Amino acid sequence: MLGVYFSGTGNSRYAVELFLKKYGVCAEACSINDKNIVRYIKANDELVFGYSVQFSNIPKMLRDFIDQNKHLWNGKKIFVIATMGLFSGDGAGILARRLRKHGAQITGGLHLKMPDSIADEKALKRSLEKNKELVMEAGKKIDAAVYAMKNGKVPQEGMGFLYHLAGLFGQRLYFYNKTKQYTDKVKIDTDKCVGCGKCVKLCMMNNLNIENGVAKAGDRCTMCYCCINICPKQAITLLGKNVVWQGTVEKYL
Repeated sequence: MLGVYFSGTGNSRYAVELFLKKYGVCAEACSINDKNIVRYIKANDELVFGYSVQFSNIPKMLRDFIDQNKHLWNGKKIFVIATMGLFSGDGAGILARRLRKHGAQITGGLHLKMPDSIADEKALKRSLEKNKELVMEAGKKIDAAVYAMKNGKVPQEGMGFLYHLAGLFGQRLYFYNKTKQYTDKVKIDTDKCVGCGKCVKLCMMNNLNIENGVAKAGDRCTMCYCCINICPKQAITLLGKNVVWQGTVEKYL
């Protein structure tokens, strides 16, 4: 078994790693941008695939990864874990359908409510204590899912037609253009930026670089919010104008 994840602030990575640990298998969890990920997937017939839902949709980078490597999924048994700030409808289901189109056998799905990662918007913001509770509850839900799977009852969250409708009409239909393409809307406050390069190092899309001592963004942002949550000077924004709350999953453990 192999764990695969797309994760900006660590929620999906944490969920996949915890799932594998609770399941009791000696297995690795790897990011989709790991240089060896294709080889790892080829070597494993069973996968646990975690990702963070964006506007009840699949992040652009993850869609591209799946479609560009469509030969990898045929015959793979895949359990999908979707992490989200709110109920996404068919978070696990929409990824499952894309993988199934390329020949994957989807075994089931799990939805986990986790701390919001959109650091520059006030919506969905919770206290530190509440975010810690969310992570704890997600752990309990993973425990229950693992127990059920070991007893032959694989969770099917996000897989049915009603889930599909909830995802479509809940957010995806109205915000489809948000995730249809990469975005060029990342903003750098050059008065705050000190050119430390931390964002450049962690950007999965190589969309950031340092020019004349400050960070500069390109036009291929996949909205993972990693750079915005880790910038020590709160110099980066995307959807909002100011950073409201920064946090990666480690803050809540």
